[in-house]
Amino acid sequence: MSTSKKITIAVDGYSSCGKSTLAKALAKKLGYEYIDTGAMFRSVALYCLENGLIKENGEEVYKVKDFLEDIDIQFKTNQQTGESVVLLNELNVEEKIRTMTISRLVVKVSGIKEVRAKLAALQIEMGKEKGVVMDGRDIGTVIFPDAEMKIFMTAATDERVRRRYEELKQKGQKVTKSEVAENLAL
Repeated sequence: MSTSKKITIAVDGYSSCGKSTLAKALAKKLGYEYIDTGAMFRSVALYCLENGLIKENGEEVYKVKDFLEDIDIQFKTNQQTGESVVLLNELNVEEKIRTMTISRLVVKVSGIKEVRAKLAALQIEMGKEKGVVMDGRDIGTVIFPDAEMKIFMTAATDERVRRRYEELKQKGQKVTKSEVAENLAL
């Protein structure tokens, strides 16, 4: 593919079905920017947790919409690894956002319409110059309905649980398969 005519690639699908793995590989192969929209929602959940806007058990969410202006999310390529990392207010939060605590909380935060609107606007802005592979839910239908390439991925529930469980174990997190299954069912 010629780099003179860059396109937008939208990779959509369910959690832990391989969206990110495929999207990262495509972005690397094409020399495109990789954007993990799920990481954006996870970053908002982390901000809320660290700033007392959500309880760790997720029961209460306090005035998140009043603090959205204070949340800056960017993606940067790690020069040593070549991987894309998410920055929250200029701090690399890649590891912090990949915990089961954040996985449980992101469901509460992602349902807030003001959060969805802010992140949708950011995603559209990030992709307007083309040359981007963006993965997440609703990317091909809501964010980039006119993307030149759309991929929708799915996988059996057992495989999704296995993938997420292995990912968390490799990162040293103590989690059970039943906890992962419960989280992915949300």
